[in-house]
Amino acid sequence: MRAQHSSKYIPQQPLDGEAHLSSRACIDSLPTKVCQDLLFVYPGKPENAARVSAPIIEPLETEPEGWVMLNTFRDLPYDALTLLENVLDVSHIPYTHHKTVSKRENAAPMQMDVVASDKQGFQGIWPEGPRKGKLGTQHTTFAAPSLMYHDLTSKQFGRTLTVVYVTPIRKGECRVIARFPFKFSSKLPSFFIRLTPRWYSHINNNRVLEDDQIFLHIQERLIEKGGDVSYARTCYLPTQADRYVIDFRRWVSKFTADPFPGQSLPPQWSTEALMERYHSHTKHCSSCASALQRIQQIRKAALVLSIILWSLLPLIIVASEPISLTMSAVLVGIPIAAGVLWLWLGDLEQKFYQGADTPPRNLPD
Repeated sequence: MRAQHSSKYIPQQPLDGEAHLSSRACIDSLPTKVCQDLLFVYPGKPENAARVSAPIIEPLETEPEGWVMLNTFRDLPYDALTLLENVLDVSHIPYTHHKTVSKRENAAPMQMDVVASDKQGFQGIWPEGPRKGKLGTQHTTFAAPSLMYHDLTSKQFGRTLTVVYVTPIRKGECRVIARFPFKFSSKLPSFFIRLTPRWYSHINNNRVLEDDQIFLHIQERLIEKGGDVSYARTCYLPTQADRYVIDFRRWVSKFTADPFPGQSLPPQWSTEALMERYHSHTKHCSSCASALQRIQQIRKAALVLSIILWSLLPLIIVASEPISLTMSAVLVGIPIAAGVLWLWLGDLEQKFYQGADTPPRNLPD
C-alpha cells in the first residue's frame, strides 16, 4: 500500500452514493511488505518506505535451503527495550534459565566483542561461545530497532539461530515474535521437530519466557524509581559479558529510541496477571486454541465415561457372575484410567491458561 488515504465503499449506501469519498470515511494507510512470512509495516512517511529495507534474517536469505523453523509469539508485561536488552544479554542464560534451556554450571567468564556499530544496530562476536566453548563461536546481530538474532554453528547439532522480533504495544508492554531456524547436521532432529505439535512447543516456549517474566517487570519499575539517571550509572556493568547491553543502551540513548518517551510505567501487576497465558497467547494462536478445545472435549468425554462405568459396575459384576480376576481388573481399571486421563488433561489444560509462579531454577533438585 502506498496511498496515504484509502476508501472503497460503504455497504449500506446506494450504489450511486458518494459518502465513501469523504475524508471522514477514510483512514490512513501505511506501506507494508511481506518478507520471510512476516508482515512489516513502515510507520514513517510513505514516500520514504522504498528506501528502507525490512529487518530480515540474513542467513535465511543467503542460504535459503534446508532450514527447519519453529515460531511462537506472546504479549509480554514489560517494555520492548527491556526485552531486547534481555535477549542480547547471553550471560544471564545459565542462571535465569537453569533447568529450562541451560544449567548454572555452564556459567563462565565471557569475552564479547562488538565488531561493527552504527545507527542501524551492531554486530557482535563471542569467540568461545556457549557451554564453555563446547558448541563453537556465536555471532550476534542487532538490526535496529526491533530485531536481534544469535547465530551458532556447532559440530554436534549444526546451525541454530535464536531470533527475536519485538513490537512495542504500550508503555510497559510489548509483543515478541520468536523464531528458531535450525539446519541440523543429522536428519533425525528435523524429523522429530516436524512430528512435535506446534501447541506443545508453544507451551515449552512460554515456560522459558516466564523464567524472567516477573523480575523484568519489577526491574523496570526499580530503574524508573531511580529517576533521570543514565543507564550506566543505574546498572553496574563491569565485564565484557555486558558488552552487548552497553552498546545497545548507547544506541537507545544516542538515537532517542524509546518508543514512549516521557511516559511512566503503569502500576505493578499481580503475579497471577504476569503469569497469564490465555489472553497473551493461547486465544490468538490457532494451534493452541484448537488444542485447548480438543483437550476440553476429550476431558468431558473421559469424565462422562468414568461416571457411567462406575455407576454400571455393580450391574455388570452381578450379570457376569462368576467373574474372573482378569475381568474384574478390566472392569475396575477402565473407569480408573478414564479418571486419571481426566485429571492429567486438566493439568495440561491449565498450561494454556496460566504459567507456574515458581520458575524451574528455584525448584528443589
